[in-house]
Amino acid sequence: MERRDFLKTTAAAGLAVSLSGTGTAEEAHLSPMAKRPYGKTGERLSLVGLGGIVVMDMEQSEADRTVAEAFDGGVNYFDVAPSYGDGRAEERLGPALQPFRSKVFLACKTEKRDKQGAEDELHTSLKRMRSDHFDLYQLHALSKMEDLERVAGPNGALETFVKAKEKGLIRHIGFSAHSAEVALAALDRFPFDSVLFPFNFVTWHQANFGPQVLAKAKEKGVARLALKALARQPWPKDADHGPYKNCWYQPASDPKEAALALRFTLSQDITAAIPPGEVSMFRLAVNIARNFKPLEADEFKTVAALAQGLTPIFRLSS
Repeated sequence: MERRDFLKTTAAAGLAVSLSGTGTAEEAHLSPMAKRPYGKTGERLSLVGLGGIVVMDMEQSEADRTVAEAFDGGVNYFDVAPSYGDGRAEERLGPALQPFRSKVFLACKTEKRDKQGAEDELHTSLKRMRSDHFDLYQLHALSKMEDLERVAGPNGALETFVKAKEKGLIRHIGFSAHSAEVALAALDRFPFDSVLFPFNFVTWHQANFGPQVLAKAKEKGVARLALKALARQPWPKDADHGPYKNCWYQPASDPKEAALALRFTLSQDITAAIPPGEVSMFRLAVNIARNFKPLEADEFKTVAALAQGLTPIFRLSS
């Protein structure tokens, strides 16, 4: 059966999702977003969070409105990194989030692998974000075993993380990874509070990429956060990204397919997902999350079939 036939079948079955992708504050109050526990910390995060990439190229006034809209829509999880737009994401998100800072869960990251570099970047990020602490600070994009060895070794970034937690500059320690093998090794190496990982319907079904990380994190009692839930496959070479300039992969922009993709991820044992860094995709994800229902057995089969023929954006290295 062709992909369009699956989507028609799903629509006929009455998939409950708003297709407008606008996500106004008025709608949000009528249908508040659910929240899930962040591990055993007592924190509860909205099913989807806002990534700072969404606002990095906006004028400050527009960034302010977008963040206020997200907060009014029930989003209390915000994620940013200094590498997003060479600091522009932090510079926009910090002022926009300031009115709500005490009521949200703010996560940041560092790509620095050494102790001093991580310390310097932590303080720069705190200043840009106009905050005296991060609720979650993460090692960003662990992709190679050398990354893990460096951050966990003598004078590695994790020394800064531990000291910063003792000082109250960060509350929880986590990491993001685009390698299943590195993620598994990291989970064995340090008692992280959470892992931010691509739990995605295509990589899951087409590359067996993700199930092992989810299982290991659950075994370790580490909270699971999702990246790339709305990714389909890589862009063809020299393809025009159209309105998705901040996406290095093709997003699942069709509302019905996006609903299946995000519901697949949220139907796993995870806390929350960060949508792509485009405001239209973020709003679409918010609408889906506000109407979230776990996938039924037949819908899991539909998602697996939808993944057929798509190229996963990540694969196992061995």
